[in-house]
Amino acid sequence: MLSRFTPRRALLVAAALVAAIAVAAAAANSTSSEQAATGTLVIDKSFDLKTADPQRQFEVTGGIVAHVLYDTLLEFRGSDVTTPRPSLATGYRASNGAKTYTFTLRRNVRFSDGAPLRSSDVVFSFRRLINLKGNPSFLLAGVTVSAGGPYTVILRSRTPNPALPAIVANGSLGIVNSRLVRANGGTDAVGADKTDKAESFLNRTSAGSGPYLLRSFNTTSRVELTANPRYTGRRKAKFATVVIRNVLAPAQLLSVQRGTNEISLDLSPDQARPLFGNRNVNVQAISGPNIWFLFANSNSKISSITSNKRFQNAIRYQLDYAGLVRLAGRGSGRAAGVVPSQFLGALADAAAIKQNTTRAKAELAASGLTNPEIELEFPSDFTSSGLSFGVIAQKIQADLAKIGIKVNLAGKPIATSLANYRAGTEQLGLWLWGPDYPDPNDYLVFLPGQLVGLRAGWAAGSDRRLEALGRRAGSTSNPRVRGQLFQQIQVQLNQRGPFFPLFQPGQVVAASKNLTGVVYNATFQIDLATIGSR
Repeated sequence: MLSRFTPRRALLVAAALVAAIAVAAAAANSTSSEQAATGTLVIDKSFDLKTADPQRQFEVTGGIVAHVLYDTLLEFRGSDVTTPRPSLATGYRASNGAKTYTFTLRRNVRFSDGAPLRSSDVVFSFRRLINLKGNPSFLLAGVTVSAGGPYTVILRSRTPNPALPAIVANGSLGIVNSRLVRANGGTDAVGADKTDKAESFLNRTSAGSGPYLLRSFNTTSRVELTANPRYTGRRKAKFATVVIRNVLAPAQLLSVQRGTNEISLDLSPDQARPLFGNRNVNVQAISGPNIWFLFANSNSKISSITSNKRFQNAIRYQLDYAGLVRLAGRGSGRAAGVVPSQFLGALADAAAIKQNTTRAKAELAASGLTNPEIELEFPSDFTSSGLSFGVIAQKIQADLAKIGIKVNLAGKPIATSLANYRAGTEQLGLWLWGPDYPDPNDYLVFLPGQLVGLRAGWAAGSDRRLEALGRRAGSTSNPRVRGQLFQQIQVQLNQRGPFFPLFQPGQVVAASKNLTGVVYNATFQIDLATIGSR
């Protein structure tokens, strides 16, 4: 999700998607695969883990796990987020104005049980994702999938979809062994959200073709992986075992200093300051694409206060954005809009909403509300980039109190708060959005009737002009025009939406000095398979 501190760079993924695209195939087997995997790699991460089922998982920790258990048609490599590269597919061709994509599969791929991977497995996996109607199902909204032969897969979109090559690299679109999953209760049929019973099996045993296998899985303590001896791709495991531990940032700081083969993923730049002089630890300072945001629920059934547009404006103009960035720590930057500064269509800093207490007071007076009192929910037991949601929530509480808005803090364990957030029942919510794929289309979820819009009670039809602009931006192939359209969307979101983008936090990846191949990526955070030891 993160890259080194660099000037804004636009993604070029969509530039050639309306024409035939040939992607050079990588060698099927790594030349360094002769050496057997040995040793244990330890990853410390603050868990937001729900499931090991690839078509159900949609959290950061789950994405790290899925990335090495399940191969995808295409992949991003290293820190690059501009060019999807071959993985299970040797290449693809876009046609029909970016509505049709044809993928050609490698012929030597086998699942961990030895079964060959065919187009039927891809069709099953994608249809299962769609019909489970889970959190990642929106990735293939309006897309149908079919086989054009045992090694050919065809995706057809109702509208031009220049983001599809980037989307299929997401870990939720990892390919499962359809025979094995069906034998353990899985289905890709319509109604799978009620009839699929494979999740418990996939929480015990992986059914993929990736470089690692699932040995044990616990959503609150640890996940253990072992090297896949039947793996045939380029990312052959360097370690025999990987252990991912649920550890908060302060404990991560201690562990990475006294261990070997250890990586910490949740330190803030300020927390990591003692590490920069430690000769036993490599520290990467990283600028992150995660967007921290506040929202006010627009559903009057949830709150007649937060759904008041004038009240939303009072929040918009009273937040001390500069103070929040300082609180987030070194390396953090203002989120001018919902699209991260690294991506195509990001707003310039000058376009960001700025604190204006005089206007905030006027908006509150115009709302007709007297002594408003509301509840702010956030995950109380989860940190990201070393930041506690509780600390940021306290700052928001103090900012709004200055104009007479009483905010009651309602931090809850992430399992509870995440469920409330996804159900759209929070009055005020403090959350973050990390990129599912590196394309501005991923941020259309903030519009009315879309995934995050609905969580903020913003139903379809609430802003038809903005919704029409979103449809146009999402189906435009020309990168320059797309970028301009997404900037227009964010200006309008900033003016009248229920979302208040706050900041993009800086982050640190700290690793034992002996480790190699530790590279952060904006889509899957870190590739456990490329990490080795010298």
